[in-house]
Amino acid sequence: MSEQLTLYLHPLSPYSQKVELALIEANAPYTGYKIDVFNKPEWFVSKVNPVGKVPTVAYGGPSVKPDEPSPASSKITESNVILEFLADLYPNSGLLPKDPVSRSKVRSFLDANSKSIEEPLYAFLGGVGSYENVLKGIEVIQGLLEEDADFAVGVHYTIADASISPHIARLRIITETDAGRFPAGMGIKLGEELKGPKFAKFTKYADRVLQRASFKQTFDQEGVATFFKTFYARAQ
Repeated sequence: MSEQLTLYLHPLSPYSQKVELALIEANAPYTGYKIDVFNKPEWFVSKVNPVGKVPTVAYGGPSVKPDEPSPASSKITESNVILEFLADLYPNSGLLPKDPVSRSKVRSFLDANSKSIEEPLYAFLGGVGSYENVLKGIEVIQGLLEEDADFAVGVHYTIADASISPHIARLRIITETDAGRFPAGMGIKLGEELKGPKFAKFTKYADRVLQRASFKQTFDQEGVATFFKTFYARAQ
């Protein structure tokens, strides 16, 4: 039996969501505790994560209230590190494949997602990145997907799928609402381009992972859309 695990998160954070996805897919018991990242409690910074970032996992130690964390628990930070930790903690979950080649493919996919999806997408959202770089990044990811595969690597849901799903969902919000500091209309244009045959494999994959029960359980679409429209509002 695993020790207690507390996930400190923010419900609108894609990095929090990908950890929660892995926990649910592994059928792992955990306690989720929301942190206001714009007004972090002092105990979170002093006792859990001195950088003040979410997600953070507290693992082991006595069972205590999340806002009274024990120094005996291990504090694990950075979402991709946490994903690998969970895959090791639950080796029969399939979060990481058994064979070394497939495991290396999952880790390569994590790296590609960070560099080719996350970085250009949020730069574009913030008005400091280009439309073209978003498309180039999607092409990179599409090139890693096997034809007609349900998942990013192999025949089972892995941390590769958990890592990219939240960002694909936020890409969809951008293309459907045009929310962002980029020039007006570019989000809609991006969405129209992604509907074309050139990106059919990526779109089919995106449709599948966004329909999973674990994803629907952890994604506040209205909340994220509202946040994008307010936080990334264009200057008038």
